[in-house]
Amino acid sequence: MSYPEISSNKKAKKATFLNNHMENKEKLKPQENTDPQQDARSLLGMSEISLWLDTYDDIFSDFDPRPYPERALSDDFLNAAEKASKENSSGTVDLRLLIPADKIDKEQENIIKKRLKTHFTKNYNKLKKEAKNTIKKGSLFTILGISLMFIATLIAFKYNNGGILVNFIIVVTEPAGWFLFWEGLDMAIFESKRTKADFNFYKKISKGEVFFSSY
Repeated sequence: MSYPEISSNKKAKKATFLNNHMENKEKLKPQENTDPQQDARSLLGMSEISLWLDTYDDIFSDFDPRPYPERALSDDFLNAAEKASKENSSGTVDLRLLIPADKIDKEQENIIKKRLKTHFTKNYNKLKKEAKNTIKKGSLFTILGISLMFIATLIAFKYNNGGILVNFIIVVTEPAGWFLFWEGLDMAIFESKRTKADFNFYKKISKGEVFFSSY
C-alpha cells in the first residue's frame, strides 16, 4: 500500500516548509548597525522631507539676533524644504530635521517645533486669504468689464446716429470694458498661479509634523 509513502512525503514537505520559514525569519530580523552614516541614510528613506543640519541655527536667518521663538527663518532652509516638497504628491508632508547627536537639545527642539508650526500655519492662512481675494477681485473686474462692453454695444446699437456725447461715452466705456475684462482674467488665472507653488508648499507642510532625529 502507498499510504506510508504519502505520509512521509507530507512530513518531508512540512519539514521543508518549516526550514524555509525559519530561514526567512532570520533574513527579516533587523541587523545591528554601528555605522551612523548608514543610520542617517535609513532615516532619510523613511522621512517625507528630510534636511541635514549642522546646528539649529541653520534653520534661522543669520541676520536676525532675536531668540528662536521670534527669529526669522532662513530663506535657504525654506527654499530647500519647498524644493523637496515638490517631489511629494501627498496632501500632507512631515518635516524631519537631522542634527548631530552631540548637539541634541530637547528643550530647544520643542521651541523650534513651535516656531516652525507657527510660521507654516501663518503663511498658509495668509496665502489662502490672498488667493481668495485675488480670485474675487479678478472675477469682479471681469464682470465689470463685460458690463461696460455690453453698455457700449447697447448705446451704439440704440443711438446709432447719436451726437458727440454718445460717441464720447462709447469711446470711454468700450476700452475701459476691455481693460477690466483682461485685467480681471489675468488676476483670476495667471496671478493666482504665480503664488500656487508657495501656497501648495505651506498647505502640505502646515498639516504635517516636525521631527528631529540625530545622526
